[in-house]
Amino acid sequence: MLQVAFIRENKDLVIERLAVRNIDATKMVDDAIDLDEMRRQLQTQLDSSKSEMNSLSKEIGQLFKSGEAQKANNLKEKTTQLKETIKSGEHELSDTTNALNNVLYSIPNVPHPSVPKGNSDEDNEEIYREGDVPILHGNALPHWELAKKYDIIDFELGNKITGAGFPVYKGKGARLQRALIAYFLDKNTAAGYTEYQLPHLVNEASGFGTGQLPDKEGQMYHVTGDNLYLIPTAEVPGTNIFRDVILNESELPIGITGYTPCFRREAGSYGAHVRGLNRLHQFDKVEILRVEHPNRSYEALDEMVNHVKDILKELNLPYRILRLCGGDLGFTSALTYDFEVFSTAQDRWLEISSVSNFETFQANRLKLRFKNTDGQNELAHTLNGSSLALPRVLAGILENCQTEKGIKIPEVLVPYTGFEYIK
Repeated sequence: MLQVAFIRENKDLVIERLAVRNIDATKMVDDAIDLDEMRRQLQTQLDSSKSEMNSLSKEIGQLFKSGEAQKANNLKEKTTQLKETIKSGEHELSDTTNALNNVLYSIPNVPHPSVPKGNSDEDNEEIYREGDVPILHGNALPHWELAKKYDIIDFELGNKITGAGFPVYKGKGARLQRALIAYFLDKNTAAGYTEYQLPHLVNEASGFGTGQLPDKEGQMYHVTGDNLYLIPTAEVPGTNIFRDVILNESELPIGITGYTPCFRREAGSYGAHVRGLNRLHQFDKVEILRVEHPNRSYEALDEMVNHVKDILKELNLPYRILRLCGGDLGFTSALTYDFEVFSTAQDRWLEISSVSNFETFQANRLKLRFKNTDGQNELAHTLNGSSLALPRVLAGILENCQTEKGIKIPEVLVPYTGFEYIK
């Protein structure tokens, strides 16, 4: 969430940058400023009433001690009125603060100056491309047909057990899935990220902390009996490790990684473009996230992008990087790079990673701060990225690595799988 002081001091800039998202934020910004002014006035009045109450209480005590009971009782009547004024003021302040927070929760993050204006994913900017698209044999198949041919993923069985979007991995398919998870984690820990095993359900406060609530509430599975949410990504429990934490500047940067299943309702997703592994309700993902000093968070973002690049080079998959336009940028992000793998059998690009800098947007919600060299508390910057999401990486391997002999496993994964081909 944006800091109200930042909005107040940079009103025109905030409105101008949010226009890159195709949002006219004028009313939201004006409402936030007006409610903040009202909140500050109410706080001043309340503080004044409480100060007067304290002075009267001391004066009443002194009057009783000096035997002037009548004067003391007269003043007590005034304190009764003050108590009502204070009670009323506290309610009004609470209502105004809640109204202000509701407005602030509805304002998305301000895009970085490099974010291009645009309406949809068609307006994203390709900034990098690497790898040769393989020429497949004449009998090449899309991954959902390969999964059936080699009996490694059963979509129908998952549909029977749970429903569409919950595949069952079998035999070498399950082994390849496990190999990818181990490989990603090993790459991340070798790069300095500390591995965590994280909860798969989070409470409401965690959802608000990273911005999934209230923006993406309809996309999350809600366990209503306990008011818990199944995680859409390890970003949520991982980043909430630092909720209500004040770090020392010397502790920065912090990098963590974790594997979790991810759960997304993906309501209204139908059609050929979401067949097979292209879009699921449950999938596995390895995440990296960082807590950074504001002065170097964009340097850290570049490091994360290069880290994902290195993984895709080792997997020998053709990929490209897109800078997301304002209309495709996530609610909490200031700048996002998407990685896409080319699926030769489907003749289309598949998104397999997003790497984002949220600047102080999440940290402000989380109250994640560090004590700087001047001894002042300052909001940290948070970043996260997929390293990597498994379904479409797996789809890319199956489709791009298919040969007449079977699916050839990328060389870097063979020590993890124990086999070179799926035949």
